[in-house]
Amino acid sequence: MFFASDNWAGAHRSIAERLLTESSGFAPAYGAGDLDKKVEARFSEIFEREVSVFFVATGTAANSLSLASVQRPGGITFCHAESHVIEDECGAPEFFSGSARLVAVDGEAGKIDPAKLSARIANFPEDALRHGRASAVTITQATEIGTVYSLPEIGEIAAISRKRNLPLHMDGARFANALVALGATPAEMTWKRGVDMLSFGGTKNGCWCAEAIVFFNPDQAKEMPFIRKRAAQLFSKSRFIAAQFDAYFENGLWLDLARHSNGMADRLRAGIGASSAARLAWPTASNEVFAIVSKSAAKTAEERGAKFYEWPIPAAMPELASKSEALIRLVTSFATTEADVDSFLKCLSA
Repeated sequence: MFFASDNWAGAHRSIAERLLTESSGFAPAYGAGDLDKKVEARFSEIFEREVSVFFVATGTAANSLSLASVQRPGGITFCHAESHVIEDECGAPEFFSGSARLVAVDGEAGKIDPAKLSARIANFPEDALRHGRASAVTITQATEIGTVYSLPEIGEIAAISRKRNLPLHMDGARFANALVALGATPAEMTWKRGVDMLSFGGTKNGCWCAEAIVFFNPDQAKEMPFIRKRAAQLFSKSRFIAAQFDAYFENGLWLDLARHSNGMADRLRAGIGASSAARLAWPTASNEVFAIVSKSAAKTAEERGAKFYEWPIPAAMPELASKSEALIRLVTSFATTEADVDSFLKCLSA
């Protein structure tokens, strides 16, 4: 009953076996090998256009270096107030971009409100020397609270960004989960809706350590080789990241894994929704579920081996839970089983 995070899950067997296969023999280093080039070409196939791809080790690196590549002196990046880049990355986006600032934008359901984004951008006119300059917008797909931007919502954020010529970045740590939730193609959820850069996450969805920065206009990626090297993210044996992606994409494995984890979250949602001992905190669509449970039920579940995190009550919903209740986050993964879900639901009703 491991629901603390999809990061707790191991690597899918196919990916582990592909790493083992690649561990013998020799190959050119620093991304110059045939496997690296094969996987880069595969990214272009998946996104239906020529893209530039840069492998990195972590989602924090992917987000931070993506945003660093488009910053200017006095730069401002706009993000949701509860996004990972502003809440959970220890200042890395600011550090790697030379102290460019992150400016929070509110919005319901974990998504940037377009009207509020327009207003925030307007606070930084191009000639306002003392205030700083608008440089980029970043959205999280799926969001930190398990919701998903629809395709029109992405397009609306992109249109606002384009009015000020601001690059739009997508934090796709759970990209595959959002994709299958929408039933969209990778192209439809990114560049066809105006996204310029993507942090493409594989680690949460069955990889061991595989993240990538994707530029949908290769001309915008000219500085990234230097930015990545300076940030110590250019791996000599990058073929081991490529090997993970090679197995991840083979026969649509990455989408199958996301469908499974989303399906297990659906099972959780259905069980909690039908329970008299718990209730859903808000609707979600990806592999994250937020529930209100009694503190005694949460304690019982933990004592029986369930792993999950108690989550802070959102400032916008102070009356979400009573004093005797807790808000908890449950995250499913490719390794979650129906038995895991059913055992947890039984704990809640005990």
